[in-house]
Amino acid sequence: MNKQPFAPSVSVIVPAMNEAENLPHVFATLPEWIDEVILVDGNSTDDTIAVARKLRPDLRVVVQSRRGKGNALIEGFQAAQGDIIVMIDADGSTDGREIRSFVTTLLNGADFAKGSRYAPGGGSDDLSPIRSLGNKVLTGLTNFLYGTSYTDLCYGYNAFWARHLDAMQLDCDGFEIETLMNVRAAQAGLVIHEVPSHERSRIHGESNLHAVRDGWRVLKTIMRERTRGTAMTAHTQVALAK
Repeated sequence: MNKQPFAPSVSVIVPAMNEAENLPHVFATLPEWIDEVILVDGNSTDDTIAVARKLRPDLRVVVQSRRGKGNALIEGFQAAQGDIIVMIDADGSTDGREIRSFVTTLLNGADFAKGSRYAPGGGSDDLSPIRSLGNKVLTGLTNFLYGTSYTDLCYGYNAFWARHLDAMQLDCDGFEIETLMNVRAAQAGLVIHEVPSHERSRIHGESNLHAVRDGWRVLKTIMRERTRGTAMTAHTQVALAK
């Protein structure tokens, strides 16, 4: 399954619903050495699957059994065959050319490589002031409750070794999936390094993200996870990737 330049094989998970117009750009940014691309389709009513297969004949397609980004990612993770799993968005906001940095971070010792728009070298063309403020508040709360030192809680560009998937025990359907992963990775004692990432604006279409509704779901996830297990007694080290 493996192609160079990395010894471990790499699977990229792309959750998508009605993203046919964006996929040509998204797939064009993916490095040629990626071993596996899995499109998780949320029962699209446009030509998402057909366009994706035309662009990448070796594509694997998973059709969601339920709804929501969390469900899409979980089903994509379960289908992945690579040693390393990378999650990106189908709207053009995440740059596939950054995958090399995420994979390199894992090879340098991290268990979980977490994208950050606020780390030096990162940024965003899309964050509104209200979303940025909400993200910072939720990030600070998570750091306080879980002993982490994240700079960007609500960002969906992440990569991790597939062998750690069971440790996170992912079980949510919505946009709060990124928060759940970050919290449970810390609770599991995984080595977490942040990777600077620049978020682009969505190319076509409208986002399904709703700041207030999804922010509330993230907050509930943060608080609920406190009762899931024993609170951490030592600080989880979240380092900036070198």
